Amino acid sequence: MNRDRLIRRSVALAAAAGLALTAAACSSSGTADTSAAKGGSSDAAAPLDPATKVTISIDCQPPVTKAAERKQWADDVAAFNKLYPNVTVNAKDGFPCEEPAAFTAQLKGKTQTDVFYSYFTDLNQVLDADGAEDITAYVNEKSVPALADIDPSVLATLKSDGKLYGLPYSNYKMGLLYNRKLFTQAGLDPDKPPTSWEEIREDAKKIAALGNGVNGYGDYSATNQGGWHYTAELYGLGGSMTDQDGKKAAFNTPEGKKAAFNTPEGKKVLQNLYDMRWTDNSMGATQGLKWPDLMTQMSTDKLGMYVGAPDDITYMVQTLKGNYADYGMGPMPGGRSALLGGNDYLFKKGSTPDQIKAGIAWINFKFLTIGKGQFDYARNKTAGLPVGLPQPFFFTGASLAADNKAKAADATVPVQNYAPYLAASVPGKTEPANAQQIYKVLDNAVSAVLTDRNANVDKLLSDAENQVNQVLASLQ
Repeated sequence: MNRDRLIRRSVALAAAAGLALTAAACSSSGTADTSAAKGGSSDAAAPLDPATKVTISIDCQPPVTKAAERKQWADDVAAFNKLYPNVTVNAKDGFPCEEPAAFTAQLKGKTQTDVFYSYFTDLNQVLDADGAEDITAYVNEKSVPALADIDPSVLATLKSDGKLYGLPYSNYKMGLLYNRKLFTQAGLDPDKPPTSWEEIREDAKKIAALGNGVNGYGDYSATNQGGWHYTAELYGLGGSMTDQDGKKAAFNTPEGKKAAFNTPEGKKVLQNLYDMRWTDNSMGATQGLKWPDLMTQMSTDKLGMYVGAPDDITYMVQTLKGNYADYGMGPMPGGRSALLGGNDYLFKKGSTPDQIKAGIAWINFKFLTIGKGQFDYARNKTAGLPVGLPQPFFFTGASLAADNKAKAADATVPVQNYAPYLAASVPGKTEPANAQQIYKVLDNAVSAVLTDRNANVDKLLSDAENQVNQVLASLQ
């Protein structure tokens, strides 16, 4: 379940000084002024020449309802235009940034923008529709100086057969969100969250013992989100949902066991949930939860822990009126890998070389440069936007160090609350292909162990495996 489908982002574009930003111009056609004769270059590896006259269409600017973010976008386009004065940006206005049915229709009709927003899980669909250009030759440490410091697991989501088709905009890795206030009340150290399911069970019992309707741990089990969380928890234990070619369900196999558990990872996930629900009584009787139920419970101090992503914290504060100081984040339980999700920009099939270069230059300026665009933390602080949350989370090496330093200097949230999450450096792992169909099946298994005291974990996994194999076979 891509989190950006849960917390919808929208699209719009405002006029920026020195730039003509017009209504949606989604086609690559009508931009014949992008040749080398107009300042362009025939060398794909060379960054965009500032003298190049080129027009691109691009989507997913913040909506007017997000005044600060919208103004920042306009300011950034104006600053970008100082570097590239001959680039004209045409805007596609729409809400949200991607709506699955509309996205599919755009791919079919070839009406997406020249540089278009997508989720990490969309690449196969886009390539099946022959909708994206291979940008491998255009992306290097001259056009994207921080390229070497972008997490390889993030770039892998934008590659197929060794070819690169896009660049990241934002991303997340799931981990353990917890209520620091309840930890303290239960006698637990809020700076040392649990890192294994054994520890989670013990801490959850202590939190639930506070009474007054407080649950120690919570999980989703409806609207495909039970399967989504099952996947995240399985990844933490080192498991996989499908084999490499996506044809066979692999979550009910003994391969890749985590030695501490000495059981298949898939069974361990369900058994953990069953035990916390029925043996420990630390999850409560109300089940069938879906987004944003867990956030609602935690923001009202009724839930101690759940698996989630960093932007849940923003939602709990900005929408549910929680307090940043009350929430912490630790690594994904098990620590073998963390479900990776996020969004990106792809390049429309048929785009000219200079349109591709202009799109890369804009993405680099706005989304991939420390101290600029989305990483201008001093500006974010002045605008009243939160600074210090561990998202985006796609930098490594020197760029990560520089980002952490800059973030700490202008932090408006307690960055120390996320130190356990950041220190763990858990590798990312993307959602399985055909994720939503798989998640729908696993919803049933997760729901069963949380609602039926007589649930048979082995049978639930066996049944789910057969159903997922049928689903995958039908998609081949």
